[in-house]
Amino acid sequence: MAQQRQRSMSGTIPSMESDHQALRDNTVIIVLGASGDLAKKKTYPALFGLFRMGFLPKGVKIVGYARTKMDNAEYLKRITSYIKNVDDDEGKAKLEEFKQLSTYVSGGYEDGESFDKLNQYLQEIESGYQSKERNRLFYLALPPSVFIPVAKNLKQHCYSDTKGSINRVIVEKPFGKDLESCRELLRSIKEHWTEDETFRIDHYLGKEMVKNLLVLRFANVAMNAAWDKNSISNVQITFKEPFGTEGRGGYFDEFGIIRDILQNHLLQVLSILAMERPVSFSAEDIRDEKVKVLRAIPPVEREDTLLGQYVAANGKPGYLDDDTVPPNSVCPTFTATTLWIHNPRWEGVPFILKAGKALNEAKVEIRIQFKDVTQGIFKDISRNELVIRIQPAEAVYLKLNAKTPGLYTRAFPTEMDLTYKRRFLDAHIPEAYESLILDALKGDHSNFVRDDELDVAWKIFTPILHWIEGRSGQVPRPVSYPYGSRGPKELEAFIQKYGYKRGTEGYAWPVTNLAVL
Repeated sequence: MAQQRQRSMSGTIPSMESDHQALRDNTVIIVLGASGDLAKKKTYPALFGLFRMGFLPKGVKIVGYARTKMDNAEYLKRITSYIKNVDDDEGKAKLEEFKQLSTYVSGGYEDGESFDKLNQYLQEIESGYQSKERNRLFYLALPPSVFIPVAKNLKQHCYSDTKGSINRVIVEKPFGKDLESCRELLRSIKEHWTEDETFRIDHYLGKEMVKNLLVLRFANVAMNAAWDKNSISNVQITFKEPFGTEGRGGYFDEFGIIRDILQNHLLQVLSILAMERPVSFSAEDIRDEKVKVLRAIPPVEREDTLLGQYVAANGKPGYLDDDTVPPNSVCPTFTATTLWIHNPRWEGVPFILKAGKALNEAKVEIRIQFKDVTQGIFKDISRNELVIRIQPAEAVYLKLNAKTPGLYTRAFPTEMDLTYKRRFLDAHIPEAYESLILDALKGDHSNFVRDDELDVAWKIFTPILHWIEGRSGQVPRPVSYPYGSRGPKELEAFIQKYGYKRGTEGYAWPVTNLAVL
């Protein structure tokens, strides 16, 4: 009954699929880097999820490609090792079907001969197609060091140019290390692939609660009316991981927490949170507004940045205890930085981005704190807060004040709570990669990063990155914080200087109730 009511009361968002050329038949998906962690942990589980739900093109074939020499049995074992929920008969049957359409080719990334071999294999698969149409979707689950040669070789040796064929390439982050390297990467890939053929993936844009931001903001007059500097005091966007580098410190030390999380994931969330209403839900209208708001943000200032690095505590090793981390590294594993948007809607409102490893919990959330109510009849009353929990336990809750039941007039903080697991009991929340791969198959760029968006994002963060790396003189040393803590002890004073007020002691959103669901 609840589901029926939900359908009958739901509004309609115009479909974007008709505006793009979807890949429905005669399609091969090629996963480059098929033997790597990203492919087996994210790409293949997402492809299986789409296959199981019937969203992959009819008769699709999946071809893995990597340097690793292995037979098909070893390949299938690897790509299915992280696929979950296949213990029942239906799941086992679907997994076997998925294995039947997946094969593997090994080869190098920089020599054209290897790609000629791959192309020959793809042509053998396509020889069974009824029509001349040959659609190919290339997924680059690769380190950025080989993006350019792979993009070049795919275009020169594996591009399907028969009439009516469609070629698309999905590129994973990181898109460079700073503004200069990003521009070089963009320029090199554009020599071979058009912007329309290129899908730059930031998986946060595929998360359910991030995609929900557009609807929350623009489909609710009550919400949008308070969405500006007149009502909002400050905004925090927080990313927390409860584990450290765990033997992957060599890779992390090269990029750091700003490149890994802030410059892409959290900045993408900010752009959707702060953008103006787009003319339509089309990809270019949405991305135009995102770029506009990013252009209004000046480069990060040093005084608006707090850097931290975790140390050993609670039986866990510190960052410098990781054998793969260079001795005496000053790479930050925690960063809090404040961005300012110089436009009429947001002038003077601090947007605080926080991200850290080896913290006390796993959490990604947006916390919008509203201004104080007019003083007079109320004193020391908690501020309203709108919290959007991106993961885990997707939820939206509005923290407000209400009268305590009984004969006394006393306000207390409570919440209006939309917790997805309680409200949508039978709903399947797709994985971000499922959503984004499906968008790429449809040809919908809405949730992918455009070239000019990347450029302006790097302009915001490149100066602070160069300062951290010592290009401006002395290298700043991050403050220490214990493994498993909430972050550096300096964090509380840092966020308070931007106007954040911690609420009434004793209040807690009852997330623990989810344990009974």
